[in-house]
Amino acid sequence: MKPMLLHDAEEIPLGDEWVYETKYDGFRCILEWNESGIRLLSRNGKLLNRLFPEIVIHCESIHGDMEDFLPVCFDGEIVQLQSDVKSEFSKVQTRGRMKKEEVIHSHVKAFPCQYVAFDILLIKGKEIAGEPFEKRKTKLGELFKTLGQPMEVDYQNPIPLQLIKTYKSSKKLWEHIVNNNGEGIIAKKKSSPWISGKRTDQWIKVKNWRTVNIIVTRYVKANGFFTGCVYKGTELYEVVTFRHGLTDEEAQTLSTFFLANGKESHNGIWELKPSICVKVNCIDFDGNQLREPRFHSFNFEVELKAVNWRTMLRQLNPIPDVITITHPDKPIWARFGIEKDDYLLYLQTVAPYMLPFLHDRLLTVIRYPHGANGEKFYQKNSPDYTPDFVMTSRYEDIDYVVCNDIRTLLWLGNQLSLEFHIPFQTLTANNPTEIVFDLDPPSIDDFSLAVEAASMMKVVFDELQLKSFVKTSGGKGLQIYIPLLVDTFSYEDTRLFTKFICDFLCEQQPQWFTTERLKKNRNNKLYLDYVQHQSGKTIVAPFSPRGNEFATVATPLQWEEVNHSLNPKMFTLPTVMERIQTGGNPFREFREAGEQQQFKVVLEQLKAILK
Repeated sequence: MKPMLLHDAEEIPLGDEWVYETKYDGFRCILEWNESGIRLLSRNGKLLNRLFPEIVIHCESIHGDMEDFLPVCFDGEIVQLQSDVKSEFSKVQTRGRMKKEEVIHSHVKAFPCQYVAFDILLIKGKEIAGEPFEKRKTKLGELFKTLGQPMEVDYQNPIPLQLIKTYKSSKKLWEHIVNNNGEGIIAKKKSSPWISGKRTDQWIKVKNWRTVNIIVTRYVKANGFFTGCVYKGTELYEVVTFRHGLTDEEAQTLSTFFLANGKESHNGIWELKPSICVKVNCIDFDGNQLREPRFHSFNFEVELKAVNWRTMLRQLNPIPDVITITHPDKPIWARFGIEKDDYLLYLQTVAPYMLPFLHDRLLTVIRYPHGANGEKFYQKNSPDYTPDFVMTSRYEDIDYVVCNDIRTLLWLGNQLSLEFHIPFQTLTANNPTEIVFDLDPPSIDDFSLAVEAASMMKVVFDELQLKSFVKTSGGKGLQIYIPLLVDTFSYEDTRLFTKFICDFLCEQQPQWFTTERLKKNRNNKLYLDYVQHQSGKTIVAPFSPRGNEFATVATPLQWEEVNHSLNPKMFTLPTVMERIQTGGNPFREFREAGEQQQFKVVLEQLKAILK
């Protein structure tokens, strides 16, 4: 059985006969499920079970609930979700090339994949592929609801089996896809049957093309392909090979220019010194090559030196149209050559990991109008010029900004809000959603004290069977998080625990640690701050930059990184962007851990001890 194929279009079809879904960039996959188990089959019929064990294991865990509906067959996509509308194809592709079981296991931990289903072809052994799509999708939704599986894609939900939601209108969905740089949208006729291996105009895909400037440097006469580069420093870096999209006239013009002005290197391959720029459409960049490239147009206006890596990254990650960026070349962290546009790209990169911590929280930002390490001011009240798309919430006569989406995050970034500070509870909760210990050494030269305190705390939390997470503060210390069951424990409850832990550490190592609030009385010891954890107080959000000269970030860490080779200056905007690409998000399981946390047991034991 081969998947039904889609028809390409430039415009989204409109009308009551159409419904719409997000198009995800992953591996198209047929999921066959019978009494013996499941099979994940690629569009070419290759068995993918070994490569995506997290999906197989999850299906096996709900096999008992599925038994009454077997055999079942789904059509869907294997994805690595970056947001609700975007999958990171390069991560799925990397997994698809892996051979060793231990390498696959490591990748599963850092970059778990999901199977997102959008169609059902067989249920209870009865083939329903010929029924109208609308009817099939209703049956698919009813099945997911019965099984207790997610009824729409949620990238924060750890469940590997999720349902792609269908929308009656395309407008808001398309805006959401474009704002988050998703791959595109699919329009499906409600009446469409599912036909194996057939390309049909009843399923139409519209890509969210990004347009990138490149310098054409090579032409292969035998096959008509051109190679394009951008400057990375002073060197040219190949980023694309393309032919599609060129009309016969455009291809003739470009090849003639090569033959007239270039130099044949060998076997009909012509090289050309940097002299001509073209625009290329693509859907993404996999770290080496532009994906699905197609010629757009010649660009005779741009200076060749402006066709560089930095500009390419910006063109691949356009700013939402509702935001006007002012002075994009303004120096922000001058020491590292980081301009405002670089900072905005950083925010776009970390948004999937940062936004869950900002979501539904009263936000305090620190703005640096002249760049980092300059004049600054705290901003709680939203300014008069706050745009309509920004959510606000009034609390104690202050209209706070609530940063729930990428548009708000980038708008704040354009205002040069460099630090994001959040309370310990959300708008919908009266109690903290996490405990945070702030480990504050007297100076960055004493950072080893924070490492020692964190290591001791980890031993205690492991003994108490509490899941803990650690991040740098972005300054001179560390911060340890214990996620909690939402809106369950009061600040009085958490204070009992935080005070007990901090007092214990001070008793164990009085020469190193203190809970003394006044700096002058700390005697150069590390300050264990538990008083800060209360209603109305804030902590710097994970992945928030800091306004110091070193461009450091409050960076989530793996616990094994917390050792005496650790240095907070290692974690800057550029290095954190690279960490995400290579190591994922150490706080990925944060909320799931909170839902499973056995803090109630620990609290009851502590209350019994303190009676």
